[in-house]
Amino acid sequence: MTTQHPKLLDLVRQRIRYKHISYRTEQAYCGWIKRYVIFHQMRHPQEMGRLEVESYLSHLVNVGNVSQSTHHQALSALLFLYKEVLGVGLPWLLELNRPNKPKRLPVALTHLEVQSVFKHLSGIHLLMAKMLYGTGMRLNELLQLRIKDIDFELQEIVIRQGKGDKDRVTILPTSIQTELHQQIEQAKKLFKEDRLQNRIGVYLPDAIEKKYPKANVSLPWFWVFPAANESSDPRTKIIRRHHIYHQGLQRAFKEAVQRSDISKFATLHTLRHSFATQILRRGYDIRTVQELLGHADVKTTMIYTHVLNRGGLGVKSPLDSL
Repeated sequence: MTTQHPKLLDLVRQRIRYKHISYRTEQAYCGWIKRYVIFHQMRHPQEMGRLEVESYLSHLVNVGNVSQSTHHQALSALLFLYKEVLGVGLPWLLELNRPNKPKRLPVALTHLEVQSVFKHLSGIHLLMAKMLYGTGMRLNELLQLRIKDIDFELQEIVIRQGKGDKDRVTILPTSIQTELHQQIEQAKKLFKEDRLQNRIGVYLPDAIEKKYPKANVSLPWFWVFPAANESSDPRTKIIRRHHIYHQGLQRAFKEAVQRSDISKFATLHTLRHSFATQILRRGYDIRTVQELLGHADVKTTMIYTHVLNRGGLGVKSPLDSL
């Protein structure tokens, strides 16, 4: 009887999940690795090396005309494949040239522009947009909030397993507390419905589920923004209630921006940029902003300091002196 070895992409998924990397990153990495293998006529990556990686990345740039960020993601996927899955030595991998990432200033909305957009949002979409702008959270961090993560007394929100699998604390704006209380009451109704129907509990990270077997059917671990209906878990295929998906909010925000006649290109992530710039304008130090945003390196946060200079580098134009 022959032993059936796991398929390459199954090994990639296992390693990604072991390292608690997000599902969206899992999808992206598996996509790039699959395209890499197809590009080289289905050869196994174990049989290939530096020349094959470089030729594929060169093809992406010269033929595929991909952006630098896309090129960077493809390279990261292949680095993960060789280092984490295949256990290949790193010397030649580390020597691969990464494209220089262009320095671009983040798009941020003014306070008046944010107000204009919010006028065209309502209900849960308005509350979620307010939370993104008022806390500096990333979209996925907002969607994955649990009821226990909201502390009304201390006026803070604990963000669990944010980018880089790190926890941090951010502020809970006073102005949204009533709306947030109401949202949690709505979430509690769905929680009670699930328990009456004896449905499978919410998703929990593996380590938590093993340590606290009944946590997934307890109120503190229930979503702040639960979906109206159950759906299949993309990884386990288990039918359960997940949090709200991002598509509805993104669509509503896009329409709100268009209706507000703002000339800037703005997405939900723009609200995070806007939070950072407003905090800096109000005199808070860069380290505080770094902690609130969850940046591993303060250099990432430094890109927002351009807002401290009114006009280009704070220089007054000679034209204004005429």
